[in-house]
Amino acid sequence: MSKPVFTLAEGQPLSDPSVSTTLPLFGGGSLTTLGDTLLLETVAHFNRERIPERVVHAKATGAWGEFEVTNKDISSLTTAKFLSSPGKKTQVLFRLSTVGGEKGSADTVRDVRGFAVKFFTEQGNFDIVGNDIPVFFVRDPVRFPSLNRSHKKHPATNRPDWTMFWDFHVNQPESAHTLMHLFGTRGTPDSIRRVNGFGVHTFKLVDDEGNFKYCKFHFRPAQGIGHLSNQEAERMAGVDPDFHTKDLWDAIARGKFPVWKLYIQVMEPRDAEKYGRMVFDITKVWPHKEFPLIEVGRMTLNQNPKNFFAEIEQAAFSPSNLVPGIAASPDPML
Repeated sequence: MSKPVFTLAEGQPLSDPSVSTTLPLFGGGSLTTLGDTLLLETVAHFNRERIPERVVHAKATGAWGEFEVTNKDISSLTTAKFLSSPGKKTQVLFRLSTVGGEKGSADTVRDVRGFAVKFFTEQGNFDIVGNDIPVFFVRDPVRFPSLNRSHKKHPATNRPDWTMFWDFHVNQPESAHTLMHLFGTRGTPDSIRRVNGFGVHTFKLVDDEGNFKYCKFHFRPAQGIGHLSNQEAERMAGVDPDFHTKDLWDAIARGKFPVWKLYIQVMEPRDAEKYGRMVFDITKVWPHKEFPLIEVGRMTLNQNPKNFFAEIEQAAFSPSNLVPGIAASPDPML
């Protein structure tokens, strides 16, 4: 077996990573030299080993997978290369999170779940940064910080505060749609593998002639939808706070890979004139009767992370990460 080769951060070979470079002193002792690149890199890496906790979406799990196109006609709607032909596969990174809880909080609390997917395409990274609920609490971005504060702990008591929560929402009537989902069965899923995912925002699909259509993204689990009762969710929060994290990891480790089908709703610009502001209002949905779901492809999660902190905790997603053929719309929250 060959001897391991150690390197510095930029790849320079290193003979021994466990010894600092020192300057011996007369009479004993030594001084560590600032010319010791290994020491400086090691200490700097340790100091930066933890990042500040996310204000929201702090408690999460995730996995690697692949997305495969299943619709031969999707390429007529967009020039995005990762959607160019049936059977084309793209690596993806998936992260699912609760919203209000801190990093050590329980998985099964009643909450909206963040549903984020990063597609590693040949044209750059494309992110769908969504939730497991198709609508959102507010439609004006100036209210977004206050919304998040109302769902966090009270700044004086450091405890969840339902008065603070409802003070915000009773003054935001557009929240009612999302609250109905949150306090229904979607608020307590029984498994990450059994939740829907929604891009929530409206995007534009641009074809090779520069024409566009508006679209919304939907993920539907092949495993079906499942939920816990209030009592089951509360019990699991105490028995196994990492219940969903464990469920996803164990399923992938067993080879029981979770699958979601990706669908889109498509709207012509002329229809947008008819429906008005609703098209770009994320507190509302597009009616499926007028804008039916069109299957695009299939996402399969098939690999657990080898380093959770590096691969999942440090993963960053942004709705501004778009690729040619997919563009932003006038959605004010986008």
